[in-house]
Amino acid sequence: MFAYPKNQQSADQQLKDENECFASAKQQSGVDPQAPPPAAKTEEQKKAEQKAAADNANQAKGGRVKGAARGAAGGAAVGAIADDEAGKGAAAGAAAGTMVGGAKQRRANKASKQQAAQATAQQQQQQEAQAGAAYQQGIDTFKRPFSACMDARGYSIK
Repeated sequence: MFAYPKNQQSADQQLKDENECFASAKQQSGVDPQAPPPAAKTEEQKKAEQKAAADNANQAKGGRVKGAARGAAGGAAVGAIADDEAGKGAAAGAAAGTMVGGAKQRRANKASKQQAAQATAQQQQQQEAQAGAAYQQGIDTFKRPFSACMDARGYSIK
């Protein structure tokens, strides 16, 4: 903000008026515009939070067991239809099902971790945006009484 004297005020008078209006606006608004804005988290802090969220994400369990059960059932049915031994078919199906079930579980767990990390990153962005908006709102709150004070003392504020 800039103050321009309308009534030929001296530089000393303007400095005195600015200091008095600053103190008054600070007291009225409860905002100190000279205070630094809220510190943002470092990239390391953000990444650590995202990693922690990924590590704590819900993990699928029992994928291999379910796959083995499905594979055994399918293998037994195939073995029985082919007049082969259902037990051999069940064993082969269970082995294949275990592999498939484990792969599905790993994919699901990886996706869950990625979603948790992304959700944390979005939350961090929202927090930073809110902190910035709150800081700017405080500055705007300070400007109103400061501008009114300076205007009352014969200055144009821009």
